[in-house]
Amino acid sequence: MENIILTVHLIIALCLIGIVLIQRSEGGGLGVGGGGGGAATSGRPGITALGKLTWVFGIAFVITSITLTVLAARNANTGSVLDGAVITAPAEGEAPVGDALLPPTLPSSGDAPLAPPRVDE
Repeated sequence: MENIILTVHLIIALCLIGIVLIQRSEGGGLGVGGGGGGAATSGRPGITALGKLTWVFGIAFVITSITLTVLAARNANTGSVLDGAVITAPAEGEAPVGDALLPPTLPSSGDAPLAPPRVDE
């Protein structure tokens, strides 16, 4: 169910992008060249078929977004990822396992700085 809604959501998003790019620019966006606020025009033009289609795709996009959010919240676990990761130290007398078997990468020689290995010929 979630995959179907996600597919429909992606198709709607692509259609919405396409419809917005097809539309003719009305000009005066953000008040460019018209004194701002549409004062240069006498009235608002009627909504076109592309405008109605933009609204339909926009509303469908919001509905599918909310539906996907509700489905994801319903399927989510309430616990943390770290709840299942329990790390216990081995008891005394037990053999070490995992990374404890690896040798240390650096020798512990006190506070002396690390020097490159010597090459004796």
